[in-house]
Amino acid sequence: QVQLVESGGGLVQAGGSLRLSCAASGRTFRDYDMAWFRQAPGKEREFVACISWSGGWTDYADSVKGRFTISRDNAKKSMYLQMNMLKPEDTAVYYCAADETTAQVMSAPKTWGQGTQVTVSS
Repeated sequence: QVQLVESGGGLVQAGGSLRLSCAASGRTFRDYDMAWFRQAPGKEREFVACISWSGGWTDYADSVKGRFTISRDNAKKSMYLQMNMLKPEDTAVYYCAADETTAQVMSAPKTWGQGTQVTVSS
């Protein structure tokens, strides 16, 4: 099984940018499709973006399309989320997740990181 650790969260003003990282250890990273989810206070966890094991396919929630970019570096066993034009409604705990298929990682991934807080001030 793979273990995941997120980093890069913080406080940023609206319109600013942040880059989140997800470092993996354990099983071969390239065996997994990966995703980012987020959970705002009082709300359910929601899908943000996903990327296939090769990096050749990505998908995004409508709310972040055109502003966020997901990427991965299999040699470094890492995944990233570049977040631009941030809005106060992007404030949430962001989690990275892994599973062996894109369908699973988008809906109910088996493996989660511990999360990193992103706060966007207006």
